[in-house]
Amino acid sequence: MSGALTGVRVVELGAWVAGPCAGQLMADWGADVIKVEPVGGDPYRRLFQLSAGIELDVNPPFEMDNRGKRSIAVDVAQPEGAALVAGLADRADVFVTNVRAAVLARTGLDYPDLSARNSRLIYARITGYGEDGPDKDRAAYDIGAFWSRAGIAAALTRPGEEPPYQRGGFGDHVTGLSLFSGILGALYARERSDRGQMVSTSLLRAGVFTIGFDLNTVLRLGFTLPQQTRQTMGNVLVTPYRTADDRWFWLLGLESDRHWPNLVAAIERPQWLDDERYAKVAARAAHCEELVGLLDEIFVTRTYDEWIGRFDEAGLWYAPVNTPDQVVADPQVHASGAFVDVPLADGTSALMVSSPVDLSTDRWAPAGPVPEAGQHTDQILDELGLDGAAIAELKTKKIVA
Repeated sequence: MSGALTGVRVVELGAWVAGPCAGQLMADWGADVIKVEPVGGDPYRRLFQLSAGIELDVNPPFEMDNRGKRSIAVDVAQPEGAALVAGLADRADVFVTNVRAAVLARTGLDYPDLSARNSRLIYARITGYGEDGPDKDRAAYDIGAFWSRAGIAAALTRPGEEPPYQRGGFGDHVTGLSLFSGILGALYARERSDRGQMVSTSLLRAGVFTIGFDLNTVLRLGFTLPQQTRQTMGNVLVTPYRTADDRWFWLLGLESDRHWPNLVAAIERPQWLDDERYAKVAARAAHCEELVGLLDEIFVTRTYDEWIGRFDEAGLWYAPVNTPDQVVADPQVHASGAFVDVPLADGTSALMVSSPVDLSTDRWAPAGPVPEAGQHTDQILDELGLDGAAIAELKTKKIVA
């Protein structure tokens, strides 16, 4: 095992995506992450098969967020089970959870309880709606707190149309990455103070930050930015277009007057440089719908490959609108390090999505395969000092599995 967090011990009491995502990032960076899950296993283990409607031997979303961990299955609703988890936290550097506050308080696994036992513990928690306020105890998933309530769905809803549906784990991964950054800051602060602290974020808070462009405008100027379409965007150089072979690309001419000559060269319309309707950014904005229509007619006359060749020659900035299968086939995505070979239990490996940040010296690598539920229960309890007879008794009582 290698990475910047080698030697860091983590206990993760979480389920679904956001909390386990933060744990996975630490595992990739070398931390020893113990995943505490119910005796029946994290419910996320089963969701993909239920959603797909077919029996599969693999669960790609679950694998992404849980590789390289060790799993212990514990019933924390029983006092003996909660005591085992508290004992693990006594030896840990970081405790990660996205369990609801009432459950943590009832089981003695909330911040006051665990920090009193281990003053150096970094207690990292994700909630749906925050630590305070009238809805702090409301149940949440990312599609509710991050996508819907934070304003992202509404901002992306075209006038008169239904709100768009988010992809699985979209807000969870943003929130998990946010918690991970807070954990790193707390570990650094502990080097100076020798004391842990609580790190918290919420799906709602991460969603608000994600759409901060819009919300900070409301806060500062008091008005809501309109939902943009291709015809109303104003800048025809920051708009997607379709080609003859039904591929989409996105022009990236944010500095409109700077990039306008490049576009004109690529599409061979030199007369537009002197056309008063299109010559300047304000004029193009005023004639946006008309101009987008003209560009649509032009771009469907050639294939995607033909157009990007012209764009490169003219120095015009653009990006493909990739489908997931096109992302996976994109050589630049591979070259960027976005995918990594992860060891599997059978000794082979599989390509998966990698952690998003690299360090030049403390390089990370996936620590190992995705554990089965309770795969390391005996090993972890042995490390706590329990002998075989004690472990067998816990299993008989269905406190662990």
